[in-house]
Amino acid sequence: MIIFAILVGTLCAGIGSVWVAAALSFGVLARYTQHMLSMAAGALLATAFMHLLPEAFESQTPAHDLFLALLIGLVFFFLLDKAELWHHGHEHGAHAHGHSGHTHGHEHDSEHAHEHEHGPSGGSWAILAGDSVHCFGDGVLIASAFMADVRLGMIASVAVLAHEVPHHMGDLAVLRSGTTDRQAALIKVSMAGSVTALGGLLGYWLVEQLQGYLPFFLVVASSSFIYVALADLIPQLQKRLGGWQTAAQIAWLLAGMGLVSAVSTWAHLH
Repeated sequence: MIIFAILVGTLCAGIGSVWVAAALSFGVLARYTQHMLSMAAGALLATAFMHLLPEAFESQTPAHDLFLALLIGLVFFFLLDKAELWHHGHEHGAHAHGHSGHTHGHEHDSEHAHEHEHGPSGGSWAILAGDSVHCFGDGVLIASAFMADVRLGMIASVAVLAHEVPHHMGDLAVLRSGTTDRQAALIKVSMAGSVTALGGLLGYWLVEQLQGYLPFFLVVASSSFIYVALADLIPQLQKRLGGWQTAAQIAWLLAGMGLVSAVSTWAHLH
């Protein structure tokens, strides 16, 4: 039963986020792109602070050890981001504009805009490879949440879906800047998104073997969500805006938190 739930959750997050991204990129929802960033940030922060961390701290694991794991996780994702940015700049002369360099998917819209400007230069497969690795990691995180509690797994799936939407929008933009048509771009990114399910299966096996370390898996998932929200999404929202635009931004941020709460309530009732 639990493995079926993991498969459904990972496929919804992995492929569902690609389809929502396509609707925002190509369809009538294009004007809501910025709002998705706010909503994703809210969903990630609420999932980390209201669900994953409390679940981890309810275990018998010493709080000091869990806080240390959280700190190490944040530093790790910071260093990973640094390595990706350095690698991206290092390959500038070759095909860096086609290489998204997001092993963990923390690319910034400015990078994507830059890539879009210069075209993929045959590097679209590098983007898909990086995307697949990132989706695989998401699958492991979702499986860890499901192994702790089915309700927690559903919340984590929604949070991953929300934060993958802006990510996949960048991928679709880069792939479309070459000769790839919309349908081909959508199929390619969907295939990368489906790798989330493979990560879920590995995560299920891994957590089963290391059951005693589940609180640490949850804390690492939290550090990933917190880092993406604070280092990647929120800085993109820090622009000088008018009163109404600022209010809309805050409203969508709260909507992301509300979405996570609604999923939690619904899952609890069922």
